Amino acid sequence: MLSRRSLLIGGSSACATLALPRLACAKEVLTAADVHIDGYPTVEAVKWIGRELERETGGRLSVRMYHAGQLGRETDTVNLVRFGALDFTRVNLAALNNAFPATQILSLPYVFDSTEHMRRSVDGPVGAEILAAFEARGLVGLAFYDSGARCFFNTHRPISEPAELHGLKIRVPPSDIFMDLVRALGANPTPLAFGEIFSSLQTRLIDGAENNWRSFHTSRHFEVARYWAQTEHSYSPEALLLSRKRFAALAPQDRELLVDLARRSVPYMRELWDRTEAESREFVIGHGVQVSQIDRPAFERAAAPMLRAHLRDPLLERMYRAIRSQV
Repeated sequence: MLSRRSLLIGGSSACATLALPRLACAKEVLTAADVHIDGYPTVEAVKWIGRELERETGGRLSVRMYHAGQLGRETDTVNLVRFGALDFTRVNLAALNNAFPATQILSLPYVFDSTEHMRRSVDGPVGAEILAAFEARGLVGLAFYDSGARCFFNTHRPISEPAELHGLKIRVPPSDIFMDLVRALGANPTPLAFGEIFSSLQTRLIDGAENNWRSFHTSRHFEVARYWAQTEHSYSPEALLLSRKRFAALAPQDRELLVDLARRSVPYMRELWDRTEAESREFVIGHGVQVSQIDRPAFERAAAPMLRAHLRDPLLERMYRAIRSQV
């Protein structure tokens, strides 16, 4: 198994140095990381890129996927990609909000009205601008993948209005936005890595968390947290990122091919997402999870001051207006 240490020491290239052009390599295996399990739509989308890359190059280029957090947390893999020790990573924008301010607009509460609204936005000029912003810190933004509507779940009680969240310890990703939102709703934010949620729910270190149906299912969080509130407070998508060092070292035609395949992987991922999200929802409800419909206007009102505070940033305010014009 490839470890983070071996990546940092030796890199992931089959060539002796990144300075060598990729055409000098007989075969090149690009490495990719994801915290989700094998079969998860984002994992399968990157594996699709690898298969197509191998086919298009006659086996000269391929992708090896390290799923289920084998190479560490999302923040760990972002740094590995920035340093050129790992080629790809797929991360939720929540893990990028602090380091890449432009990503915050896609994570803020009640910016999007639906999955379709989010997809239109990331497929358009706003999405292109955010992908381009990654270059400033050693990354190439290739594509956005879905992460569904994020909702709260907990171990204690049904939630239908913000007051019922008061006092609960809610896991959040390492993002100031999500910490601010949970505070605005009256709960206590607890930043933890994704892989630590299950044990933290079991030991009562936290009372709940927030995520999408698919992750709630595949992470088995539904086994210990039986109350789901359909808050749909954020549609924070995923970003597929490539090392800028790796990108620069590829032959021009390989760069073009990789960018094209990443874009073409998006509809493939979305088809998988739509199907498996519905399957996950049906599965967890069938296993006893209680779903509460919420007072959405009450949640929007509670989140509004926090949203307005973030929109004082001219960049975010401009992007917000562009997104809301697509409703």
